[in-house]
Amino acid sequence: MNSQEYIEVAINIAPFSEENAEIVTAEISELPFESFSMEDPCLKCYIQKELYDAQALKVVLGGMEGMGFEVRFTANLMPAVNWNAVWESQFTPIVVDGLCTIKASFHEGLKKTRYNITIDPKMAFGTGHHQTTYMMCRALLQNEDAVRDKVVLDMGCGTAILAILAAKMKAAHVYGIDIDAVAAISAYDNARLNRVGKKIETYCGDASLLQRNTYDTILANINRNILLQDMPTYAKCLRRDGRLFVSGFYVEDMPMLIGMAEASGLEYVSHDSIDNWCCITFRNRQ
Repeated sequence: MNSQEYIEVAINIAPFSEENAEIVTAEISELPFESFSMEDPCLKCYIQKELYDAQALKVVLGGMEGMGFEVRFTANLMPAVNWNAVWESQFTPIVVDGLCTIKASFHEGLKKTRYNITIDPKMAFGTGHHQTTYMMCRALLQNEDAVRDKVVLDMGCGTAILAILAAKMKAAHVYGIDIDAVAAISAYDNARLNRVGKKIETYCGDASLLQRNTYDTILANINRNILLQDMPTYAKCLRRDGRLFVSGFYVEDMPMLIGMAEASGLEYVSHDSIDNWCCITFRNRQ
């Protein structure tokens, strides 16, 4: 998609809040948008020109009446741009506690660390919050016993950074699931790029895929609303003494998430925070 034409859809949300924007994102997740960004008062969404269906979007947004906020949208064709070049200019390597380096294939001359992960873009815009990625990687590095020889699930795997790190940390097997088909394909390709493809299986879907499976460790770097919604499912799928690592939310969201986790039978273990972003570790004592 080097010079693919894209449509930018700006969804005006009134009143605007991150929570309202996350609700809208969840509602339109079945449509083939590739990326989202929040710019008060709008949620901006990006989609390939040939995949854009204004009527389908109108129907989805029209079904959101009564949610406590109003939405309207505009759509504009973006100028043809080499998005890979834009991505390259914006993505800088991440080094986690001197132990793990996350880079792209075009980054050269970097000092090797214990774990080295290379990712290449499949989506045109962005790679997620570095703070949450950093904290989730750090949580794994600090809890090697939760990974080595364990069955690990990376929920909302995106580019599969966490799944790849788990595989490199000698997990027995890793599953990656993402609701976005483009992300699931990217995860598959990145696993092979990092020579851990035999250890990682990737699927497109949501938490409904977990019903018949159990895991020693679950990683979920998503957002507050999805985590609250899916917490009971994670708890049911987590083996005894298994651990759940979650991120993608703010420090002030901790009480809600801890409350839902405890109601689902999980025990709070610890948390981490960077720039008000938060990561929590839970354990299944049942």
